[in-house]
Amino acid sequence: MSHDDLPLAEQIKRESRYLRGTLRDSLADHATGALHDEDTHLSKFHGLYQQDDRELREERRQQKLEPHFQFMLRLRLPGGVLTPDQWLGLDEVADRFADGSLRLTTRQTFQFHRVFKENLQPLIQHLDSLGLDSRGACGDVNRNVVANVNPHLSANHARVYDHAVQISERLMWRSRAYEETWLNEAPKTREGEEEEPFYTYRYLPRKFKVAIALPPHNDCDVLANDIGLIAIEEDGDIVGYNIAVGGGMGMTYGETGTYPRLASPVGFVPADQVVDACEAIAAIQRDHGCRTDRAHARFKYTLDDYGLDWFKERFAEVHGTPLEPLRDYTLKDSGDQFGWTEDDRGRHHLTLFIPSGRIRDFEQLKLRTALRSIAKIHSGEFRITCNQNLIIAGVSEQEKSAIQKLVDHYGLDDGGKSSPLARNAISCVAFPTCGLAMAESERYLPELSQKIHQLMSEAGIGGEVIQLRVSGCPNGCARPYLGEIALTGKAPGKYNLYLGADTGGNRLNRLYRENIDEAQILADLKPLFERFARERDADEGFGDFLYRSGVIRPYSGPEDFHQPLIARG
Repeated sequence: MSHDDLPLAEQIKRESRYLRGTLRDSLADHATGALHDEDTHLSKFHGLYQQDDRELREERRQQKLEPHFQFMLRLRLPGGVLTPDQWLGLDEVADRFADGSLRLTTRQTFQFHRVFKENLQPLIQHLDSLGLDSRGACGDVNRNVVANVNPHLSANHARVYDHAVQISERLMWRSRAYEETWLNEAPKTREGEEEEPFYTYRYLPRKFKVAIALPPHNDCDVLANDIGLIAIEEDGDIVGYNIAVGGGMGMTYGETGTYPRLASPVGFVPADQVVDACEAIAAIQRDHGCRTDRAHARFKYTLDDYGLDWFKERFAEVHGTPLEPLRDYTLKDSGDQFGWTEDDRGRHHLTLFIPSGRIRDFEQLKLRTALRSIAKIHSGEFRITCNQNLIIAGVSEQEKSAIQKLVDHYGLDDGGKSSPLARNAISCVAFPTCGLAMAESERYLPELSQKIHQLMSEAGIGGEVIQLRVSGCPNGCARPYLGEIALTGKAPGKYNLYLGADTGGNRLNRLYRENIDEAQILADLKPLFERFARERDADEGFGDFLYRSGVIRPYSGPEDFHQPLIARG
């Protein structure tokens, strides 16, 4: 296929001069709040998405003004760990360059919203002064590497975190485009040195994600990733990792060739080979992934096209050593443990519930002020969870009482006021800034979770932990296809309802009913809650009950993903 026959995004990457494009010219163009069209593709590799306020579109159109262009900026923060000084620096960014809020994402990092073009360079320069960057947080490269563990809990937790950092560094894009564009550094070239020794000028066909879990906990939903690494402990040490490949959440309505997929466990590698193994797997996708159809370009489709036996053969060739047989493991839960915990060295860790990961000063909860106050006296670290919550980690005995006083003063521990359903719910941003959103998500979640919890309470199961996920579109940023109850936006006020995942992240849910409003969603859930209350087994989760009782039937193949179990009536 000729270069001109490739999709536009593929052409732009190849012609971009290793992601430089005309980004500097775009930033200097004060006649518009937008980047040049082709630069909007390249900016993603630098951690930026160009957006506009969708609620102002019509008003601005009538005023003959361009859309209210702005940007979302995402950080590269492997394992989700940062220092108190970095927290305070990001808190400053929120006011100086963004909308006054920080948002914790489902991939253990921060997003800043409503960043205007003139603030992009100073924001990224401020990040650089903090030792942080946004390189590769978006784009057709490896994204933020996530791990579901508090690195302070044990030596093995620390090893898992170290591997997350090492994998992120190994698979980070290398071009000097980032420094030249945002930090005003001069070009530096060395004779004979490749600008992108791994990615080359083509980069990857689509985004690529890596996650690490330490069983039995799985709050990173490890099987939702292109590479899922499952740590194996023997005699108190991590001896290696089971590798699962080909996970991914995104799909497109009506396109049966697209579907969510759980990663397939394929084999084991010793711990000292795990970084090299991840590079080998990414290289297989780089060389064999589809580049002619972006809807078919994720690693999951490469594996379904060629098969797992083919993958194992390619892995042995590229890595130089074949995969070893899988080791036994169990993934039991994917939620966070709220409140104080203590590790074996006497340090304390406090996990706080952050609704939808949004940190700002609300009318009834001065959340940003509270966390700023904690950061000023905390000597440990902050850690973001993949469920959009926050761990105040590594707290000494001397600090604990002072931090608890701030928690009490600002009401950060709601004392059980939030339902278990709400505390374990996840949502994406959606309206008004995400250009892909079809329905509300973050702004709708509090109201929705309250109404669902009311139904649960009426059925006598109000204290149950049920995973609720809400996404404004089918792309799956809130990992909806792994929720016991999940909604994906179809149109304003209309959603597809999915049911039946398990609590350990081992099973996808199924489309139960499509394109329904809130009244129908609640009407469908009410009898299922009542039946669950009557017929469940001891310690059985809601999703497992639906699956066991036949309400949710197993998938027979990818074609099932688009077929509702209950047709529209």
